[in-house]
Amino acid sequence: MTVDAPETKLVSTKKVACDGDEGALGHPRVYLTMDDEGKVECPYCDRLYILQGGPSEKKLADKSK
Repeated sequence: MTVDAPETKLVSTKKVACDGDEGALGHPRVYLTMDDEGKVECPYCDRLYILQGGPSEKKLADKSK
């Protein structure tokens, strides 16, 4: 059984920065690069970033049907 990411964000670039969006209560800012499927997960907060128009967005759309 797989567990869904706590939050999923669609983004328009293959490189993203994540700091947990909690200000001082967040985590250190990390810079992440998408894999070939157009997705990357933050190692701190498990937020999932998906590239708009990428293969993972299409899978996400199919999954929600």
